[in-house]
Amino acid sequence: MRISVVIPAYNEEGNIGRLVEETYAAVPQDVLGEVIVVDDASDDGTEAEIQALRPKYPNLRYLRHESRAGQSAALRSGAYAAKEPVLATMDGDAQNDPKDIPKLLEKLGQPGSNGPALVGGIRTERKDTGSKRFASRAANWIRDSILKDDCPDTGCGIKVYWRDAFLRLPFFTSMHRYLPVLFLTYGYSAAYAPVSDRPRQAGQSKYTNLGRALIGLYDLFGVTWLRKRTMVPPVFEVKLPPQSDTDEGTAGQRD
Repeated sequence: MRISVVIPAYNEEGNIGRLVEETYAAVPQDVLGEVIVVDDASDDGTEAEIQALRPKYPNLRYLRHESRAGQSAALRSGAYAAKEPVLATMDGDAQNDPKDIPKLLEKLGQPGSNGPALVGGIRTERKDTGSKRFASRAANWIRDSILKDDCPDTGCGIKVYWRDAFLRLPFFTSMHRYLPVLFLTYGYSAAYAPVSDRPRQAGQSKYTNLGRALIGLYDLFGVTWLRKRTMVPPVFEVKLPPQSDTDEGTAGQRD
């Protein structure tokens, strides 16, 4: 299956260009339909790094928000613009390794099948600071205790999923942290696979532990309400039964 790689980025000078180059080297060209970088109104050299690579990669696309809208909005902008049926997403800080994308694709079901519609990464040997790793483990435990979605690492940015399924989901800021439970709520299945984690080499993280915790708690109540109020019944088309020869003959007599 062919994929669109969508990379949201905000002030990732020194990271984004390297990540794009690695993506083209890691993903087979018969699978990689396009790479879409969605710039969330950066004010550093992010745009210059991408523009410098566009002559080398004709299917590298660059989208830019006029004002900051957040990572979830950038993912949605990329999904709407994507041309392929499957999306692969990574954080623009280059801590995700694009070499893991083919591994995740192996577990993804074909669009429209009964297989997993989302495959998320589980980061092994985290390279973040100790406080960030602790905050992430605590957040995952609290979220899973309430939502019971069996997602071991919802904060991992590298994922693959069906584009149409993603676009069916309700949008809200920070929804990217709840994609597994949203997919489950809308009747899809999810799977997970271990992926590598790399240290940030340039720039700074856009999230603080306190800020992430406050937003996460607020969103957790909202997602809990949404899940309880969402109903997605199975739908099947009822077709007319085929006409028998007797019916055709009767119809002719009436005429």
